[in-house]
Amino acid sequence: MTMSKIRSMRGFLASSIGVTCAAALALPLTPPALAATAGPVPATEAVSPARPALRAGTPATTTADRRAAEPYAAGSTQSLSLEPLTRDRVTPSGPSTELGLPRRAVRHFSLLGVIWDDPDAELHGRVRVRTRAAATGTWSGWQDVDTHNGEHAADPDTPERASGRVRGATAALWVGDSDGVELRVRSESGGAAAHSAENASGARKLAAVPPLPSGLRLELIDPGEDEAPPSGAAVDVPRTGGSNSETSALTDASAANADLAPLGATEITALSRAETERESLALYAGELTEQQRQAKPHVGPRPAIVTRRGWGANEGLRESGFRYTKKVRAAFVHHTASGNRYRCSQVPSLIRSIYRYHVKSMGWRDIGYNFLIDKCGKIYEGRAGGVAKPVLGAHTLGFNSNSMGIAVLGSYGATKPSKASVKAIARLSAWKLGLYRMNPKGKTYLKSAGGNLYRKGKKVRLNVISGHRDGFKTACPGRKLYGKLGSARSKAARYQGR
Repeated sequence: MTMSKIRSMRGFLASSIGVTCAAALALPLTPPALAATAGPVPATEAVSPARPALRAGTPATTTADRRAAEPYAAGSTQSLSLEPLTRDRVTPSGPSTELGLPRRAVRHFSLLGVIWDDPDAELHGRVRVRTRAAATGTWSGWQDVDTHNGEHAADPDTPERASGRVRGATAALWVGDSDGVELRVRSESGGAAAHSAENASGARKLAAVPPLPSGLRLELIDPGEDEAPPSGAAVDVPRTGGSNSETSALTDASAANADLAPLGATEITALSRAETERESLALYAGELTEQQRQAKPHVGPRPAIVTRRGWGANEGLRESGFRYTKKVRAAFVHHTASGNRYRCSQVPSLIRSIYRYHVKSMGWRDIGYNFLIDKCGKIYEGRAGGVAKPVLGAHTLGFNSNSMGIAVLGSYGATKPSKASVKAIARLSAWKLGLYRMNPKGKTYLKSAGGNLYRKGKKVRLNVISGHRDGFKTACPGRKLYGKLGSARSKAARYQGR
């Protein structure tokens, strides 16, 4: 055999081996047990790369292993279209339509929610999901997802609401590091409307069932790693334009807190009451009357607050710039309805997930809440713009102006909130409301921007610390948390020295 032929055969073998290896690496990492039912994630439905799914039964990789094998993950979203699971049928509670996803393997995620095209459409029915833990391969039982139905949103007629990007959505559910999912969304008419009725001729007919909203999709959110990205790591570019210097300044959320903490600080430290009173006079001296400057300030001691940098916000996700109202006259207390199965050490990941869901999936300009509180009582900065400033949020549809939204992480319809979280509501309210000379035990008036309880333009008398349900017909912040607001008001007033 000539030397030229030998070289030719070697080249052919090398090429063949390379193609074979590439094909093997491209095979989906679907566990054998799910091979018959799991479908690969379409490439067009992946917003950005994420970690590959683990095989069921394999040892869980550690965080250190992932960092060694993969580049920094700033978070990602998998968006999957729902498909019909059954034909329309009649159930004991009325007619039903069911969409969803059969059990399947997916890339790693920790939080999920369902979105649809029209933000004004409501999902009348039940959303249930089960997920597979990435570490063990164990499937959870079925869990309900709060259907939410529009009560958390930017006010009507605001640029944020009218952007054309906003979508309807359920609440988000935290499930922890998972790599498999199964979903059921069933349309059902509830209560008396679900039962058959007789018309004048005696014939029986079934009540109409509201159709499921169009464009239903399951959003699977990976929050990324807790550590900040290394120098030079790529981040998403803000959706609005502007020069590089303008973009840099506008996306630096820490600059909005420059009066309270050094640039880049991960936490705004607590102050004593005397220190807080001096700070409040310095911050707002130009906005106070002489009588207010001479009067006792009644501002509670500033609590420690974890900044956006502290929980790892990717400032490139949100829109550039900040939006403000005139003052803060009320605090609306919420729960995130994301479940209580989180550890306090996971909270930065949980907040990053909610942030990504609000912006990327629901189309908001930033996370909706002004502040978030975990069950250990730690307070976190929410929407960017400065924790001491009257930042316009998207938390209480119709009453976002001149108010702030405080969300306790978890679901509190049947579960009692922790004492630490109620105390944190009181401490935060005593400080922030005190900056604007508001009494936490008092009443105030807010003008409705429109909602399902009050018409647009109506002046509504509310508690200075109110629950979300006081401004909108909703179960939020859950019966158990709502029942603790009286205690939070009294504690906040004491913190203010009243």
